[in-house]
Amino acid sequence: MPNYRRLRVAGGTYWFTVKLRDPESRLLVEQVAVLRAAFRSVMTAHPFTIDAIVIMPNHLHTLWTLPPGDSDYSLRWRQIKAAFSRAIPKGERISASRQSKGERGIWQRRFWEHTVRNQRGFNHRFDYIHYNPVKHRYVAHPHEWPYSSFHRAVRQGVYPADWHTDDSNPFTLPPDEDD
Repeated sequence: MPNYRRLRVAGGTYWFTVKLRDPESRLLVEQVAVLRAAFRSVMTAHPFTIDAIVIMPNHLHTLWTLPPGDSDYSLRWRQIKAAFSRAIPKGERISASRQSKGERGIWQRRFWEHTVRNQRGFNHRFDYIHYNPVKHRYVAHPHEWPYSSFHRAVRQGVYPADWHTDDSNPFTLPPDEDD
């Protein structure tokens, strides 16, 4: 079994990609209310700030900032995934390995995380998150996707409502050493 090493910075800001096991699934948008309830429940017990988020049918991207002195994002993800899974009726195919561990077959076991090291890295990932539904061709413009913090960013004056209504796609993630 691989030994994953994760950088932990107390009070840090992190960018995450979390995926469903089934790449064809639409479960996250079909059950978005359940996902939101799982987030709210965990945020009550273990506070953190969601700086940006986009919920896609089979994955999500998010930027979080943890409270000072706290670096335990793994606990939060474990609890979010568990709360969501408990609320979804069983029916997915479950491998023998997962069954032996008492796991569901909804989520990929791991998640991808990156510690945001500076404002440039934060800004780029913030934009990447909000452009993601366009990148995946679910919508033509970011404001058309309902499962995104893009709308909050517009209300806060971060973006104009017509942000990236042209056809350009400038959002690829920079190499880690550049941010």
